[in-house]
Amino acid sequence: MVERKLRTISDVICPFCGTLCDDLEVDVDIKEETIVEIRNGCQIGTKKFFSSNPSGHRYTKPRIKENDSFKEVSWDEAFDKAAEILISAKRPLLYGFSSTECEAQSKGVELAELLGGILDNTASVCHGPSLLAIQDVGAPMATLGDFKNRADLVIFWGSNPVHAHPRHLGRYSEFVRGYFRKDGRNDRFIVVVDPRNTHTAQIADLFIQIKPSEDYELLNAIRAMVRGVELDEKEISGVPMEKIKELVNILKTCNFGVIFFGMGLTQSLAHHRNIDAAISLVRELNDHTKFLLMPMRGHYNVTGANIVFAWNTGYAYSIDFSKGYPRYNPGEFSSVDLLMRDEIDASLIVASDPASNFPAASVKNLFKHPLISIEPHETPTSANADINFPAAIAGIECEGTAYRMDSVPIRLRKVKDAPGKCLSDKEILEKLIEKIKEKKGE
Repeated sequence: MVERKLRTISDVICPFCGTLCDDLEVDVDIKEETIVEIRNGCQIGTKKFFSSNPSGHRYTKPRIKENDSFKEVSWDEAFDKAAEILISAKRPLLYGFSSTECEAQSKGVELAELLGGILDNTASVCHGPSLLAIQDVGAPMATLGDFKNRADLVIFWGSNPVHAHPRHLGRYSEFVRGYFRKDGRNDRFIVVVDPRNTHTAQIADLFIQIKPSEDYELLNAIRAMVRGVELDEKEISGVPMEKIKELVNILKTCNFGVIFFGMGLTQSLAHHRNIDAAISLVRELNDHTKFLLMPMRGHYNVTGANIVFAWNTGYAYSIDFSKGYPRYNPGEFSSVDLLMRDEIDASLIVASDPASNFPAASVKNLFKHPLISIEPHETPTSANADINFPAAIAGIECEGTAYRMDSVPIRLRKVKDAPGKCLSDKEILEKLIEKIKEKKGE
């Protein structure tokens, strides 16, 4: 039996969720350039690393669809065809960008401006309402390290980190010893507010089971009680008044509290007004104790997409360049709304799979028009694309920068080479920009 020769890379950043765990160890087979073992990663992050190995669902060469089947082509032919599609489109959509490096996101902004198209990222279907609320009233935040070291009260509102951010509990919020919380779980009180009895709720000290889409009412009831108002109700949002009083007492008497909120708050009825109420509650709690909050961002670099788009255009998502300058109006310029109204005549999807997540009617309109996909794997979106560009996976097969959910930038590491002729998302977008400028005579 031939012994494998391995190289071990330590302090690897996991490019899966917004927690961006930075303590992974990866063993790579030197001869085969394949990953053979991951240490410290969660089950989902580990699977992403192994998915980078060559397989039947991994793209290695550019492909163009002809007569309902794909044929492999040269990079030049693929870039030429993609440039023609984008230049001839009157209202092209550039969407995704949340699972790629910041350097590629910046090139996406440049390309959208060059085309006079729509630029959007996955925040428009997840934490866009959080961004709207923060623009309205600000947000008292800190870093995950602050919560790890200081928080004695942790509230998960409309989020389920056991499944969505598996190592968040062990690194930052629950089963972790901090500088001022040396006894770990015994030094923290965990509250979960959710319509469902999730696995996170089952390990909490207090579970508040709320009626679906009645978060706004409960938040404002808590705000009133924090201010000393007596409410003449037996229950609010399905929660008995005794339990709400218990929660208010816990909120006011903690030393350092944090609310981690997820899409259960942003995508239920009231949307950004839910977040507005949560921010206002945190602001009022600071009259009694120290309290902060943080959105539980999903894709590992959706925070980076918002930040990069904002520093380039002034806006975090849902941006229209059709007049030659950036305009911002969520709803009017959001991907789902545009597709539902069938206002898009070509799409470039980068590191995203809207076909798996958008409403069926919008996906139907997405597939009606030319579709270009920059994606390392076969997905429902890439399988229905007209052109596939095979991408190297950022944080595994190329370097780059990503922003953790607390807006801390972290440098992604490369652990192995990409299979076949894959290029990074940044390189693909750069070459596409060059080709479009060449065709436009710029």
